This record gives sequence, C-alpha cells and structure tokens, in this order.
Amino acid sequence: MIDPPEPVPVPEDTVAADWPADAVLPEASLAALRGPALRRLLALREEGALTTGQVRTVAQCLEVTERTVWRWLAAAGRDPAAAREPGSRAQSSTRFTITPEVRHLLALWKGNVAAVHRELAARAARQQPPAAPPSLPTLHRAIQRDLSAGERAGLTAGERAARKHDVFLTRPRGHRNQVWEADHVQAPVLVLVDGQERRPWITWFVDCATDAIAGVAVTPGYPSRESVLVALRSAVLRTSPYGPVGGLPEKVRIDRGKDFLSRTVTAAFGALAVTVEPLPAYTPHLKGTVEGLNRSVERMHLAALPGYAHQPRPGRRPQPVDRSALLSFEEFTAGLLTWVTWWNTEHRPARCAAGPRLRRGRRTPHRYGTSRQPICGPLPSRTIGPGPAWSPPAG
Repeated sequence: MIDPPEPVPVPEDTVAADWPADAVLPEASLAALRGPALRRLLALREEGALTTGQVRTVAQCLEVTERTVWRWLAAAGRDPAAAREPGSRAQSSTRFTITPEVRHLLALWKGNVAAVHRELAARAARQQPPAAPPSLPTLHRAIQRDLSAGERAGLTAGERAARKHDVFLTRPRGHRNQVWEADHVQAPVLVLVDGQERRPWITWFVDCATDAIAGVAVTPGYPSRESVLVALRSAVLRTSPYGPVGGLPEKVRIDRGKDFLSRTVTAAFGALAVTVEPLPAYTPHLKGTVEGLNRSVERMHLAALPGYAHQPRPGRRPQPVDRSALLSFEEFTAGLLTWVTWWNTEHRPARCAAGPRLRRGRRTPHRYGTSRQPICGPLPSRTIGPGPAWSPPAG
C-alpha cells in the first residue's frame, strides 16, 4: 500500500496575508449575491431537492438568519418579481415618490426636508376633503431613494456643489511635453516682504504626462504677465540653473485669467509655436493636474511652514501672528524651489508606477518622463537655447 504524500506546509503568515480570518464582504456585495442565491434555491425547490441545510448555508453566506431566507422564498413564490431583489421593500402604486412638486419645494427651501414636510402638510390640510400628508421619515426615505447624492447637493447648495459628485473621464496619458497646464495659486503662508506681512503667489507650468513641474515663478504680490513669462522661461530652458525637466510643449491649457490671455503672453507662445487652449470659466476639473499640484504643495510643504494661515486654532478668535517666526520672501522662495527639485527628482507619485499599486515600481516624474515605457508612447522632444527666450529688460 502506497502512503499518501505528506501535505506541503503553508506558512501561516502567507495565508493571513492572502485572506484575513476576519475578512467579510461589503454590504453592497452581499446584497448583490442575494438574487443569484435565491434563484438557485428556487430552482432546487422546483426540482424537489431543496433541503434545510442548503437554506442554512445560504443564510450564513449572506449573513442573514435562516428565517429571513425562508421569508424570501415565500415572497418569491407569491410574486416572481421579488426574486430579483430579495429583501428590498416591496413597491406598490401607493408608495410615496418624489414628484416635480417636491423637487421644486426642495429647491425653494434649500434642501430643508423638515420645511418641505411642513409645506406638504399645510397643502394637504387645505384640500377638500383634507388628505393625509406623508410622514417625515417617509419623506426622508423617498429623498434618499429617488434622488442621487449629486441631486441632493445641487438642491441644497447649487450647481457647483452638485458638480463635486459628477464623474469625469480621465484623459489619455500621452508623452512628455505634449500638454502642459498653467495656473496661479496664492500660498496660504504669511511671509515678510519689506517688513510687511503678505501671502505670495506661485505661478507654475506642470507636465500632464509625468506630473513634473517644468517651470515656476514666485511673486510677493498679485501675479501678472511678467510672472507668467518668468515661469515660462524657466520651463522652456533646460540649461543650468534650469532643467532637467522642461522643453517646448505642444499645447498649454490655461484658465481665462487676463494675464495668461494678454497679448504679450500670447505672442510669446506664438513665437514658440505652442498651441494655447483657454478653458471655459469655472471649470477647474478640466485642468486637474495643476489643481492637484496646488493641493499637494499645501499639504506636503506649505502646511509645515511658520505663518500657515489654515492652521487650526482653539476657539473662534484669530490668534496674533508671531512676526519673529515668519520667513522672509527670499527664504520662502528658496524653500519652495528646493521642494520643486525634490518633487521632480525624489518624489514617487502613484501615477508614475510601473504597475498598478506597486510602490517599488514607482518612479520620480523626471525618470518617468525620460523612460521609454509603452504607456508613455513616443517621446518627441523640442528644446530651445537661451537666445530666443524672453529676458527681463535691463535696469
């Protein structure tokens, strides 16, 4: 007699890493499995092969009681439509639903459900004979069921709040220097400029394919066309002290700021044969790369600086600013340029990963832009010398 082979020992840490012992499916997945499981039980009952053990097993897998599964089977026997969504509330012609009238009241009362309920109760009392208004819990359930999260936010706070719940498609990645995005952002940090407290402005160009910061300019006051041209100069030049990121882009996306649309800036882009794409007003989602950079620099760099304006404080009264701890404008600019160098050469964002969710496969924006991975496509490059670039006037 041949002895059976001994089982291969499996390390406990491997099993625990693959499937935790206390892991459970989310509620949405359990709800999605109810229909197929119930239809299988119905088929077994028609064949005369349904047993109590099978019902008990389905109940344990769906994390419900055995009595609940039997109740679902009974409801499916009375109404075959109940087998499509077991456990859902039965629909009837008398169930309260959201009508255009209720939508109008929700918009009128800015999403105040209690005020809408009072209005519906008052209208029902004026009818002849008086009608029974829906209860407040019924109205809440109907709003949650019939209106999406975006519709509820729009009725409460307007179109801009509803837009936060919209789903936007992702543009193709493309290659480096194919598309840049430019923007101004006011740093939420107080710095000393000639002895006065000010919040500087940052102007930068970012490469959409690699997330690399091509050019940056910092101004102590409100940005203008000069700051745009300085940032553009640092972006197109790759010789020292600029680079290594940069070059000439094929297209630049900008908002409708008057400094970006000025004739001087437009002429500079035209001399470099760069296509300018002005985006519609109030559409920050159309230039998500630079908007994400604006949020990243605040969380990763500006929040740790003295004089950070969004620092949480106890109480509602503003605390006095310690002027002795504030940075000078020169120190702030030097620190920001150091952070830009770190972002381009050391930081490893998730978009630059060689594979999905592989931290070890991530690369810096500079290495990702210079690599020849298939996801990047072709890598044409245009460079420019220091001669044709815009230079500030002497004196």
